[in-house]
Amino acid sequence: MYCYILCVHDYISFLLPLSCPGLCVGQNVLPPGPLTGAIGGRVKFTTTLSPPAKPFISVSWTFNRVNIITSTTVNITNADHKDRISLDRTTGSLELWNLGLRDQGEYRVSIIPDGALELQGAITLDVYVLLSAATINSSPATLIAGISSTNLTCEAAGNISCIQWIKDGLPLCPSNNIIFSADNRTVYLSPVQDIDNGEYECLVSNPVSNRTASHNLTVNFGPQNISVYGPIAAPTGYRVTLSCSADSIPPATFTWMFNRTETGVNNTLYVIERMEALHIGNYTCTATNNITGLKDSVVHKLRG
Repeated sequence: MYCYILCVHDYISFLLPLSCPGLCVGQNVLPPGPLTGAIGGRVKFTTTLSPPAKPFISVSWTFNRVNIITSTTVNITNADHKDRISLDRTTGSLELWNLGLRDQGEYRVSIIPDGALELQGAITLDVYVLLSAATINSSPATLIAGISSTNLTCEAAGNISCIQWIKDGLPLCPSNNIIFSADNRTVYLSPVQDIDNGEYECLVSNPVSNRTASHNLTVNFGPQNISVYGPIAAPTGYRVTLSCSADSIPPATFTWMFNRTETGVNNTLYVIERMEALHIGNYTCTATNNITGLKDSVVHKLRG
């Protein structure tokens, strides 16, 4: 079954075609993008070039077609980037720090080698807010299997790119009663079932960070699958123990009847210290769930 991991990109990254007036310039000297960075962090636009035998005549970088630095015999730097960029003159690589959302966009480099064609490159920078404080929100209502409904909503501060839901260590998948919202932030359970009990985790991420939130979901159900374990026959004088169990959240309470008569035993065990003929008959165990209001019984026949 397919389980959802939704990834959405806040910014669409692309490379614009390079113009080629007259003679075509050299190859793209930047790797495929996009490049990603975090607010307040730093990135380096690293070219694919090795230091040449002779220094480049000029290296020029633009951001969204506005010049940010041109280096010939001197460096001319745009005021908006002063004191937060560094140019490696030997390879044309550029480092940028103290990133902000204003820095996302297209960066182009133009390099003129000594005695060779101009080299160009283009790459896009995406800047993301670091994720923090991931939580799973859910209504505090008491849930009863087959009757109640609920939803789990994943929240986090920052740019969320991917959301994945996990239940008890495994990917959470849609089913007859589990539906995901279009943005994958909310899981709807309607109605809840006994198998929906467990730990739910929401994994949120973007290219620069990730966070996890967890939530324990309790679904009250039962009693069901009630049974009595013990001998069906016992010789006179032997000690006999009957044990009653049932699947239930919260745990069920138990009562015992012998041949339709209340015994006053109100726990999982019914003990006959010494088997006698008067103990032969039908033992009825009744399990009750005080939250769901349901009860179930089973009869165990004991022979001599």
